[in-house]
Amino acid sequence: MPPKSAFAGFRFPPEVIVVAVRWYLRYSLSYRDAEELLVERGVKVDHVTVYRWVQRFTPLLADAARFCRHSPGDRWFVDETYVKVSGVWRYVYRAVDQYGQVIDVLVSARRDADAARRFFRRALSTLKVKPSEVVTDAAAIYPAVLDELIPSAWHHVERYVNNRVEADHSQLKHRLRPMRGLRTDKTTQVVIAGHAFMQNLRRGHYELAVDTPPAMRVAAAFAELAWAI
Repeated sequence: MPPKSAFAGFRFPPEVIVVAVRWYLRYSLSYRDAEELLVERGVKVDHVTVYRWVQRFTPLLADAARFCRHSPGDRWFVDETYVKVSGVWRYVYRAVDQYGQVIDVLVSARRDADAARRFFRRALSTLKVKPSEVVTDAAAIYPAVLDELIPSAWHHVERYVNNRVEADHSQLKHRLRPMRGLRTDKTTQVVIAGHAFMQNLRRGHYELAVDTPPAMRVAAAFAELAWAI
């Protein structure tokens, strides 16, 4: 028997669901904004349903795309930023390579060695590659973790060198601004990882819809991925 589609059992067709998820990840929309845009196009759906679609299908779409993802560069720029989840500040570990590809993201309640270790283990196990250089700020948590997990990498700490990833944080903050609050660490992880996936897709780090005009590439890529899940 053929594998069961991830869309089985949903009242709305896959095309509608994927468009809603794509709009939410691509543009600075709230769930209510996405609801309004869909209603204008004759699709009556409430914002809670859009939220559920984003949470359900964002990880599936990103996972389906992993086989088409370009290998990251060998220089990783790592830093943490902050987001507020249910009124409490959380740390977001992020890394980008020298080409602007977002390596990985991790939402954590703490900024310590355990969190940094989880972040690097996730990235290394997902990508199956190791960097030759890791650039961080002067946080004391990094040297021991890098010596443990990537001993061959040169750990570079120098003022202003990490501006690349710090500047990239602003893209995330810009996307989070229209949202009416993040509620849990789990749902926040999905949204922030989905934003990173969309960034990488728009920046050309996937072999998806490569023969499509740039303005239509993201839409075509999501249509391809919908068939895969």
